[in-house]
Amino acid sequence: MGFKSVVKTLSVVFAFFGLGFSLSSGIVFAAQPNQLNEEKAVPLGITVILERVYLDGEISEEKVEEKVLSLEDLWLRYDGWQFISMDEDTVVFKQNVDDISPLLKANGYFGLTEDGVLTIFNGRPDESRIIQSFFQIDVGKLESRERLQLKKGIPIKTKDQYEKVIEAFKPYTREQMQ
Repeated sequence: MGFKSVVKTLSVVFAFFGLGFSLSSGIVFAAQPNQLNEEKAVPLGITVILERVYLDGEISEEKVEEKVLSLEDLWLRYDGWQFISMDEDTVVFKQNVDDISPLLKANGYFGLTEDGVLTIFNGRPDESRIIQSFFQIDVGKLESRERLQLKKGIPIKTKDQYEKVIEAFKPYTREQMQ
């Protein structure tokens, strides 16, 4: 969504909620519409929700309280983030992160489910919840060492390691065994 269309959308949103603003020298918010012509603008308190989407599918959400005088300042602060939505007092931005989530780095393990699906677990495979599943593996084609590693769990610490493990087990998928 381009800056002009965001401004247009926000103009409608703020008009709907009775918040005043002016486009003369950027967008200036005022607590009351009659304050628009005064020289000092009143900052508007707004909640900014930052959604981060990681390669492993995890989504983190961070709430930040901001005081803004202009939308332009807000957009500049969150340059590189995708505008998602806005209501009376909340703006939501999203960012795709080219990395695995902090959860995986701290406690993620590759392993196999009972039916042989390559899966990431929050903790060791035998005692934890599933975070993400990939594909079914023909377990009979694995070397005993690989089977043992997956049974114990392969810890995930980096994006590179995450990608290497997935690639290493792709040749063992049931779909490719036909």
